[in-house]
Amino acid sequence: MKLRIYATDIVNKEGAEVMLMGWVHARRDHGKLVFIDLRDRSGLAQVVFGPEIKNAGDLRLEYVVKVVGEVKRRPEAMINDELPTGQFEVSAKSLEILAKSEAFMPIDTDGYEIKEENRLKYRYLDLRRQRLTKNIIARHKITKFIRDFLSERGFLEIETPILSKSTPEGARDYLVPSRLWQGKFYALPQSPQQYKQLLMIAGLEKYFQIARCFRDEDTRETGSRNLPSLI
Repeated sequence: MKLRIYATDIVNKEGAEVMLMGWVHARRDHGKLVFIDLRDRSGLAQVVFGPEIKNAGDLRLEYVVKVVGEVKRRPEAMINDELPTGQFEVSAKSLEILAKSEAFMPIDTDGYEIKEENRLKYRYLDLRRQRLTKNIIARHKITKFIRDFLSERGFLEIETPILSKSTPEGARDYLVPSRLWQGKFYALPQSPQQYKQLLMIAGLEKYFQIARCFRDEDTRETGSRNLPSLI
């Protein structure tokens, strides 16, 4: 069985038969040929369907598809230098539509023009945007760099508790009712400061964590009016 590759991997597969799976990001009809930009987590790859692929005309934006085809170099006039895969395309030999999608919310924009409540309600769609995907990948790389940097210098990553006794830090606590002791509450930590001090006393002073802190505070508007509230 042929193994699936990511869209951006086609740059290393010229002449090979490959399988791609992803979403239809864009579609263009040119006579008997149908072109799509297939999008997956890695990026975009152009796929070309000839007249022998009968169901190519049924494709719409955000359809989930599986394509098997041969990787070829694009004609000189069709090279797209703005894409990492812009010198290559996949000439499709088969197409399977895995799931259909109704037009609902544009994915090929930055999303700033869409109401925030709609983006939050349909977050699983919103996160398909290339802008957000790139942000998430960048965050992963940053935290990995931090972890690698500190680990190489002898620091230990230690997770401190999320449920604990309330320890006032200057903001209101988020409270969690206890199942075992009715009428009692846990508090979500506003900072890991006390746990950090316990670790230092225990001799584990070279410690770090990517901490989750919870503070029930009102939104501060000063200086943030023009900042997007969603990544």
